[in-house]
Formats: sequence, structure tokens, C-alpha cells
Amino acid sequence: MNDPLISLFIDDEMTLDDKIEFVEAVHGSGPFKDETVELLHQEKRLRSAPVERIPERRLEVTRPRVLRFLRPVALAAVAATAGLLLLFNPWGQVPYPETPYRFVFYRPDVSRIEITGSFTDWKAVPMKKVGNSGYWEHTFTLPQGEYRFAYLLDSGERLPDPTIPERETDDFGSENSVLAVGGRTL
Repeated sequence: MNDPLISLFIDDEMTLDDKIEFVEAVHGSGPFKDETVELLHQEKRLRSAPVERIPERRLEVTRPRVLRFLRPVALAAVAATAGLLLLFNPWGQVPYPETPYRFVFYRPDVSRIEITGSFTDWKAVPMKKVGNSGYWEHTFTLPQGEYRFAYLLDSGERLPDPTIPERETDDFGSENSVLAVGGRTL
């Protein structure tokens, strides 16, 4: 075998004709050689002169007359539906039902806990102690959406909800819990 020929092949310094000759010499015959030679012929064709122009082929789309008639009817149906939505849903009213959401926090060592968040306009709302259990609770009726909130302890400590992993740091460096109410957020 010709060692310089092998070196040229490995370094990809051969012409395609030289590569074909090399592969035929190394492999003699068989399916591998045939496939390799065919691929090299294909590469040679690909590297040949580029095609100047690809013939253009137009597909003619024809619409049945029935569809032409239905277009104004469909537009009228969309307009009627939009009108009904405006009639039964005045602007500003959320089309999703509001959901009662119960906030619960366990801290038996404090005498007062408040909750503050985007749903209270960041005003502190006192939570109610649940007997002597150490739990505190408050229920808000919330529309579907995404809310930020935190708990305020009587010591002045501000804490996110430990049961909600989604958190966000606010502009003041405090950490707030992020709560999604409903199937998807607004």
C-alpha cells in the first residue's frame, strides 16, 4: 500500500477522484466499498457547478363557492359573539370565578402575625390564631392570577411562606412568596 496516499486521504488533501481510487484499492469489493464509493460520487456531484435557477412551481388554490358565501356569515358570527361578551361582561370584570384561598402559618412562639401582599395592596392584615395549636390563618377570596406576599411577625420579622417554593426578592431586599391562583396566571 502507498503510505503517502494514506496520509493524503486522512488529511483530506485528495481530490474526489483520488479518494474513489483509494477506497477501491483498500476495500477491493463488497457492500462497504460500494456504499463509500457511491457517497463519494454523490459528494462529487454536489460540488459540481451550482444550479442557476430552480424551476418555479405554482399551486393553484381554488375555493368552493360555499366557502366564499360562508366568510361574511363567519364574520357576522364573530361580531355577534364579541357583542354578547361585552354585554354580559362589563369592562373590568374578571371572567374567572374568584377562589377562597386559606393562608396558614405555624408559629406558636409569637403573639401576633399579619399577612401583607399584592392582594392587600401591601397593607398588613391580621391573621387569626387557631386555638392553642400554634397555627394562624386568614382566608381571602382571590381571582385567578399571580400574587406576591409575606408574613409579618410581632417581632418585626418578615418571612415568606415556607410551604411555597416560588419566591422573589422585592426592591427592598425582602423575600416574598409567589402564589399562582387558578389554572394559569393572567
